[in-house]
Amino acid sequence: MTTRKHSRKKRNQKGIKWFYITAAGLVSAVILAAILFKIRADSADSQRPAGTSVSQKIAGSGDRAGDSPNEENRPDKGNQWNKTNTDNTNIRTIISQMSLEQKAAQLFIITPEALTGFQTVTQAGDATYKALQEYPVAGLIYFPQNLQNPKQLKTMTARTQELAAGLTQLPLFLSIDEEGGKVARIANHEGFDLPKVDTMAEIGKSRDISRAYEAGSVIGEYLEELGINLDFAPDADVLTNPDNTVVLDRSFGSDPVLVTQMTKAYMKGLEEHHVYGTPKHFPGHGATQGDSHKGFAYTYKTWDELEQAELVPFAGLIQDNTPFIMAGHISLPRITGDDTPSSLSPQVLTGYLRETMGYKGIIITDALNMGAVQDNYPPDQAAVMALQAGADLLLMPADFREAYGGVLDAVKTGELTEERIDQSLTRILSVKLTLP
Repeated sequence: MTTRKHSRKKRNQKGIKWFYITAAGLVSAVILAAILFKIRADSADSQRPAGTSVSQKIAGSGDRAGDSPNEENRPDKGNQWNKTNTDNTNIRTIISQMSLEQKAAQLFIITPEALTGFQTVTQAGDATYKALQEYPVAGLIYFPQNLQNPKQLKTMTARTQELAAGLTQLPLFLSIDEEGGKVARIANHEGFDLPKVDTMAEIGKSRDISRAYEAGSVIGEYLEELGINLDFAPDADVLTNPDNTVVLDRSFGSDPVLVTQMTKAYMKGLEEHHVYGTPKHFPGHGATQGDSHKGFAYTYKTWDELEQAELVPFAGLIQDNTPFIMAGHISLPRITGDDTPSSLSPQVLTGYLRETMGYKGIIITDALNMGAVQDNYPPDQAAVMALQAGADLLLMPADFREAYGGVLDAVKTGELTEERIDQSLTRILSVKLTLP
């Protein structure tokens, strides 16, 4: 009897605790909804004309995933930082209404499985709703196990955005690795009858810039139709190490000027279909030895040497105000003095990418469950180190809940400041609020 009474007492206490948390959350949600409604009303979207042949082919497989953004809200080069609906005052207001837990969740892009705890996710329903309610993450990344056919994917992405909107949350980054060639999760899936894009190496050999644009445009067209708004492509790596196998056929080649031109053209093709590109892997995987998927990948080059080739495309993209850059897990021992991956190094991300190169956009890490990180740093430590280094978005930690908890703990202990979190959120919201 004593044990049962004690258990009931604990459950009652827990119920009271969650009542107050839920009530506070509802108040925040109402305020956030009002702010978002005003911002979106100020920049009301109109319908975009119907797409071309690939769009029509996909659309024939099921209902549209949702309205497309109008031309004014397209992620055009150079204007994404001064749109009316991304006014800094509005962004500051939204951030001020967010709890620390909501802020921390907005720093992560994870798989649907990591969000829901299910082994395989191919639809968005109650489990997704409940998980988003508890963890309002920045976005999701999809892999082949999440894909079945065009109708299923469109339904899942549309429903996921609807669930987030129903919770008065910000739009989600729905992302995928769709580079072309071997790395094309959708086009290479047997359930999708879509145009195949050549490897970037083949396109680079042609030296025809229009082919890079066409690759981005073809991919962007079907991603938009399927509800994907963020593509982790293209590779902006300059292949200076002929023995490199990581990006051998994923790079446009060894000529830094050509790689820059083709990367920009590919990005333009994506953007014309309202899909954000993410050039990778800063500061350049083309010079490395080793594979960061399996362990440390490193180059012994100095900044002066990297500036001759590997950094040229990133400098050009920064001039164009690219909204995203992906930081690779590349060790630079002659620069940092140790094996710390670039994605976790303040010297690389803040000292060089931010301060020396002047980059103001979103820095997203490469997947944090890759060997170079997972084998050497616990998930909570890796997440905190990446934020301390200057990253804004944390992609696929080995254990999301541990990483999320690590960020919360770091703020509470002063290892991270809430001001630092707000800086990342400002950059994230500047892009998110351009999404439909």
